[in-house]
Amino acid sequence: MAQNSYKLIITVVNKGKAEKVLDVSHNAGAVGGTVLSGHGAAVRLLLGISVEPEKDIVFIIIEDTKVQTVMDALVKELELNESHTGIAFVVSLDQVVGLYENE
Repeated sequence: MAQNSYKLIITVVNKGKAEKVLDVSHNAGAVGGTVLSGHGAAVRLLLGISVEPEKDIVFIIIEDTKVQTVMDALVKELELNESHTGIAFVVSLDQVVGLYENE
């Protein structure tokens, strides 16, 4: 069995945008993902009250050959080149176990 190389795409967007991240990623070739809830560290004041923005964090483990296609789709569809829309980054993985792959 051939050993595939995988990477982890992590996308952090405003709460409620995780579904769009998953849809865009799936359409670009990803199979699934994991969504976590979080809070942004940048606190802003609104009428004198501090607001901690809520975030969706999406983890997608994907074959390295598909990473660029998915990242390009995320940047385009989520407008990640625009200010305050979110971030996405890729982490190399040394080992991955437990993934089901269609043969």
